[in-house]
Amino acid sequence: MIAPPDRTPLPRDFFDRPVLDVAPDLLGRTLVRATSDGPIALRLTEVEAYDGPNDPGSHAYRGRTVRNAVMFGPPGHVYVYFTYGMWHCMNLVCGPEGRASGVLLRAGEIVEGAELARRRRVSARNDKELAKGPARLATALGVDRTLDGTDACTSGETPLRMLTGAPVPRDQVRSGPRTGVAGEGGNGDVHPWRFWVADDPTVSPYRAHVPRRRRS
Repeated sequence: MIAPPDRTPLPRDFFDRPVLDVAPDLLGRTLVRATSDGPIALRLTEVEAYDGPNDPGSHAYRGRTVRNAVMFGPPGHVYVYFTYGMWHCMNLVCGPEGRASGVLLRAGEIVEGAELARRRRVSARNDKELAKGPARLATALGVDRTLDGTDACTSGETPLRMLTGAPVPRDQVRSGPRTGVAGEGGNGDVHPWRFWVADDPTVSPYRAHVPRRRRS
């Protein structure tokens, strides 16, 4: 008999570690989004690590800005950014305060509240696609910039909360180059910092960076 996922909130010291330790350890953990219509729970199946000043792919590589300020704050908080003028993506801050590292939540399996997620992801062909990719994940959970800075480690009332879940055994964790990252940050030999659950159907496909063409 398989034990049910642990509903205990992850402690802050879970996130107060090097980002490359935290990222693979997040696989199998449960993220709960509280909404006025009820909760949506997601089992994480794919993440990417970003190591601040040591990482040219990180939003914090060149220092603190208004946009990335949450990354420099306490671990266990949510960093949400808006990209391409249309999508939100969600990260969890790691390491000691002031260090600015974080984990991008790339994909997961909706394990509770799928009917609520379907309302937001009407283009999904099936439930495996509801949160298959970082923008889809944020859309399915109703995450936007209003949730930037949310504390995901509290056991009290909060719109986002990380639970212990069911950690994935290390022999089921795979790693490789990050998706859509340009330059050195996208070099899988240097930064094989995308982690996913082997053979899980909710994991998004890898795509190399493609430069955006300017409109004439």
